[in-house]
Amino acid sequence: MDRRFAEHQNGTNKMAFTYRRRPVQLIFQQEFNDVLQAISFEKRIKKWSAKKNFALAAGDMDLLQILSEGRNASHHKFNPNQD
Repeated sequence: MDRRFAEHQNGTNKMAFTYRRRPVQLIFQQEFNDVLQAISFEKRIKKWSAKKNFALAAGDMDLLQILSEGRNASHHKFNPNQD
């Protein structure tokens, strides 16, 4: 964890998303028993919107659920004729 944070903070990889966004601040961390699960989770959340990532970091699971539902006019909860 410390090594990865230092790599981002020091700009080790000029192609990294964080390179031009330094200094970085750690707002979320999660421990995994399996490195493949950790890699899979990291790849998944990299595709999320900033709102979803901030909801995760804040521990706001209700907001994360709402943002994950993709609510829009065609969503089944808002379209009573879709059954």
